[in-house]
Amino acid sequence: MPEISQPAPDFTLPVTGGGTVTLSDLRGQPVVLYFYPRDDTPGCTKESIAFSEHLAAFEDRNVKVFGISRDTLAKHDRFAAKHDLSVPLLSDEEGTVTEAYGVWVEKNMYGKKSMGIERSTFLIDAQGTVARIWRKVKVPGHVEEVLEAVQGQ
Repeated sequence: MPEISQPAPDFTLPVTGGGTVTLSDLRGQPVVLYFYPRDDTPGCTKESIAFSEHLAAFEDRNVKVFGISRDTLAKHDRFAAKHDLSVPLLSDEEGTVTEAYGVWVEKNMYGKKSMGIERSTFLIDAQGTVARIWRKVKVPGHVEEVLEAVQGQ
């Protein structure tokens, strides 16, 4: 699990629209990775729409933004099309990236324990180092807080 000031775990994952994204290939510019539990659930939809609505502001600051969940690429493509999402979504079907970032955790909902993704966001600086971490994210106002944080990058 990465901590602030440590190198971000590298990965290569398939991305909506085709191809793959390798984190280390993006050095030289900051990257925001937001991990979310599942496509097409209320909170995840709101979060992805909010990142899409603010994507131009991130791009104006030369910041790449990616959403990551364990959903399949086909499910990501349907989710993106249904909600007109512009933020690229990465598929971590095997769970190696969610494990590496420490966001695959035991959850307890209504007394039932299960494993799932803890909604989390990582800001990675241009050198590939973790600059900020948000865990147990609450969606309202989160994207604006991340955007404010990248202004210092």
